[in-house]
Amino acid sequence: METLKNKITLNLNRDAEVSVKGFIAPFEYSSSDFHVEWDELANLQVAEPEKKYPASVFQDFLPSESVSVGECWQVQEEGALTLLRQLSPQPQMKLHINSGNTHALWGCLRAYNNEFAEILFRIHGQFVMERGWLTPSQFAGHLVIDRLQEKVVSFKMYVPEATVLNFDIGWTQEDGNTYADMGLCPQMELSAGTQPQNSEFVASITQEEAERALALQFYKFQQINWVSLEEALKIAPAEQKPVHAISVDGPLADEAC
Repeated sequence: METLKNKITLNLNRDAEVSVKGFIAPFEYSSSDFHVEWDELANLQVAEPEKKYPASVFQDFLPSESVSVGECWQVQEEGALTLLRQLSPQPQMKLHINSGNTHALWGCLRAYNNEFAEILFRIHGQFVMERGWLTPSQFAGHLVIDRLQEKVVSFKMYVPEATVLNFDIGWTQEDGNTYADMGLCPQMELSAGTQPQNSEFVASITQEEAERALALQFYKFQQINWVSLEEALKIAPAEQKPVHAISVDGPLADEAC
């Protein structure tokens, strides 16, 4: 058994091609009914349902140096933007809600064996529309590569499902003002290949551990050991500490609102 500290190098045969399918389902909900009243949003469709890419596009998701399981690195923008254009023509990584200085693309090696390596990634970006913008909560995903043949086995980039919200929306209306809303799209994703089943890895971390490692690259407050108010009220007297309570009306660890 290899330890998590063992480093491996990941590469792809750049001459190979990967066929990627794109999906966008109709928006099901927005708090101000933008998904009904804004035609551009109501009629949103995937730009290209299927497209072939050179494997060099996916090389941008791989680390430039050897990495160990659990280690994170910055994903290159060019490859991600190329793929996102299959969903909508004008993706960008600089979000309207901040200065755009924080790198918005990160990958993490979750597992590997002699044949396969699985990478989890998280991307923050948005789509510029003719009359506004769409900002997904995040683009999560995985990339599985065949280490021996240096080819893409499986790829998926998607906006995670949510019960209520997974998009921030801005609509510039006839009065020249831009109005914000929040909404739910049940499916927005790019996918290719089939993920290997029942692979035994020589080194790995769980999906949850990899997702947390990625979240920490975006939100430093994730380092805080958050507890419920009820639990905090029990702990505070015992530790002689004040309670710092935070109330939010939307997701805290993504860009859905």
